[in-house]
Amino acid sequence: MMGRGAMTKLRPGVALAFSVCALSACAVGPNFKPPAPPTASGYGSALSQNQTAAAEGPDGSAQRFVAGKDIPAQWWTLFQSQALDHLVEQSLQHNPDVNSAQAALRQAHELYLAQRASFLPTVQAGFSAVRAKNAVGTIANPTSLPQPDPYYNLYTPEVSVSYVPDVFGGTRRSVESAKAQADAARFQLGATYITLESNVVVTAIQEASLRAQIAATKRLVEIQHQLTTTVRGQRGLGTASELDLLTQQTSEDQTAATLPPLQKQLGQTRDALIALLGRLPSEEPSETFRLEDLALPLELPLTLPSKLVAQRPDVRAAEANLHAASAQVGVALADMLPQFEITGQTGSAALAIGQVFGPYTGFWSIGGSITQTLFEGGALLHRKRAADAALDQAAAQYRAAVILACQNVADTLRALQADADALKADAESERAAKAQFDIARRQLSLGAISTVALLTAEQAYQQAELAVVQARANRYADTAALFQALGGGWWNRAEGADHE
Repeated sequence: MMGRGAMTKLRPGVALAFSVCALSACAVGPNFKPPAPPTASGYGSALSQNQTAAAEGPDGSAQRFVAGKDIPAQWWTLFQSQALDHLVEQSLQHNPDVNSAQAALRQAHELYLAQRASFLPTVQAGFSAVRAKNAVGTIANPTSLPQPDPYYNLYTPEVSVSYVPDVFGGTRRSVESAKAQADAARFQLGATYITLESNVVVTAIQEASLRAQIAATKRLVEIQHQLTTTVRGQRGLGTASELDLLTQQTSEDQTAATLPPLQKQLGQTRDALIALLGRLPSEEPSETFRLEDLALPLELPLTLPSKLVAQRPDVRAAEANLHAASAQVGVALADMLPQFEITGQTGSAALAIGQVFGPYTGFWSIGGSITQTLFEGGALLHRKRAADAALDQAAAQYRAAVILACQNVADTLRALQADADALKADAESERAAKAQFDIARRQLSLGAISTVALLTAEQAYQQAELAVVQARANRYADTAALFQALGGGWWNRAEGADHE
């Protein structure tokens, strides 16, 4: 225990420590200011009109761009598929990339809290017990006992306090940097969420597209086989040549050769979907996807570049890294200035354990120090220059993130409009091919054309249908890409979701 007198003598030093801290009202180094948002009013020629083209048939409705429309946190529910909703939620719970990002955020937050403890003094308690023999022939007895006993015990409990006043703000800049790094980890987690959500949605759309393409291709193979059988019969009757038969067989084989790659893509797409769920290939989900089970969102959000930078988590993470780099410049500068420290110590020393904290056994000390590095081979100066270079690098990376974000939005806007035009053209082609096929069927019933002519018309219709399937899937994928490019609504997540 510390005596009242010792406490009274320590108070001036403690007061001095807090006074120095209070007087240091500013921190060295640049004060961070968020970069100004882009002043661009739009995305140039990427958006030529406020809605996409419309086409007849499934998924042919025009999509309208709504400026300033907010994005829900669960934006994938706009596709109106319970199976898709379930798999996205499963991936968010079990995907290892999410688990890794969550752990990284917890680590960054704990490091920030640990750095913040630098504002407080360090208090340590200790106890030592020593058994010693004194050289009585050459050194006086340190115990001051009358008998010349060279052996003695010494028990010393003590408490020491050290405090480093943040005179030039180096500690504050270190805490500021740690806080910015924690913010960057939080935004990286948001980016991980959005990327995963988008990947699950796009993979499900790809699966639906491949299933439709496989079905259409199988029908084409059947038609081609019927054509080959018909030509072979005509060859036997002498109404078709050997060249006609070989040409038809080649066409059938070429169509059949396109089926295995589609089946391989479907299998690999399923494997990718399973991996996104955080499962092994043997744990395939029961859910499957078809284009008919999805609904195309007709109102799409459109965010201006000035607001986009606040919505994109990768841009926010780049801004947080810029903030951390700015604070590190202050840390490097503070290291070049004098370092202050205040220390205090109190305790008791006794020759017997029962005499500890007894009369005349207490001791205390208090002191302060100031040090200034005079020569270190230029290390501090080079660290300061390195911090300046890191700040320049972070600024360039932030600008690159802003440019990439705007490019992503522009690309998806172009894709949405172009693929809507493509669907319109493919739908018209399909409609014409179907009309031709219907006419061919009526003509066949009247005996005006051959079976080969009918099958040829049906083949053209099936090929047009295959193009429509691909165009429909592209519109779904473009829509998911736009939600991802605009930030995916992470800011509407429930508070604390990032710490799950």
